[in-house]
Amino acid sequence: MWEIKKISLIGLGAMGVFFAPRLFEAYGENFRVIAEGERKKRLETQGVTINGVNYKFPVVTPEKQGDEADLILIGVKGYGLEQAIKDIRNQVGKNTLILSLLNGVDSEDKLIEAFGEEHVLYAFMRMSIVMKDGKADFDPYWGKIHFGEKLNREYSERVLSIKEVFEKADIPYEIDEDMLKGIWFKFMCNIGENMTCALLGIPFGGFRESEHANWMRINSMREVAAIAQKKGIAIGEEEIEMQNKTVMTIPYPNKPSTLQDLEACKNTEVDMFAGTVVKMGRELGVPTPICEMFYHGICVLEEKNSGIIKVNL
Repeated sequence: MWEIKKISLIGLGAMGVFFAPRLFEAYGENFRVIAEGERKKRLETQGVTINGVNYKFPVVTPEKQGDEADLILIGVKGYGLEQAIKDIRNQVGKNTLILSLLNGVDSEDKLIEAFGEEHVLYAFMRMSIVMKDGKADFDPYWGKIHFGEKLNREYSERVLSIKEVFEKADIPYEIDEDMLKGIWFKFMCNIGENMTCALLGIPFGGFRESEHANWMRINSMREVAAIAQKKGIAIGEEEIEMQNKTVMTIPYPNKPSTLQDLEACKNTEVDMFAGTVVKMGRELGVPTPICEMFYHGICVLEEKNSGIIKVNL
């Protein structure tokens, strides 16, 4: 069985903070964050505040060699994956395992292309964390990581080794029998919820109040389901109905990542979300009018944030 002693995390945003405090408590100096430059300096001097506690986690630079991790967690934004692949290269040894925490449906493919399938497992997150100005407050048991091999009718040694890590660190997890279905289900939910909230400027609680917001959410999910079915992944109305109930349990004021990014005038992951749906829809002959609206509408909001569109003349 794989023995995991050293763990590295790249990306200490809303995904990364779910793991970092508990991994640091369980593994001490053998847990570290990969960072360099101003980000490294900020993490070492200011730290990050999670549920009222300020942490200054150990930091290792991408250039450091000969100190490979046994497990690497990737929690960057989708547009940062290419750089993250470069930054973790010196952390990847013969037996290193890699889990991507990214949204979207293709990060594992990109990691396999870069490092080989012997290093990569599949994963996705089901959680909602608001992070602002280096601070995050959330219930650490509301949400979990789903991970595993592509299929998990029996647990491989790789899966068992990571399972042991999460149990030691008290991190909620689930091992799905069919990880691709889980990843596509999460992507479908992200399109419906993340894109709708971002375009309309509403928190998750808006779905409790507005039939119009829910129309956009549900019908954009159907566009994703139609693409998934063309790819042989069985998600549809049953899964949409299941999520209709789940979305109503998300804390009312919580906001999905794209809305948080827009409000902070940051780049969004709209290309990875709506852009990917539109691209795949064209390739497979599936109409995606709602996702096209999401894509162009959120791009306009980015243009407004950047000053390309003047709103106060």
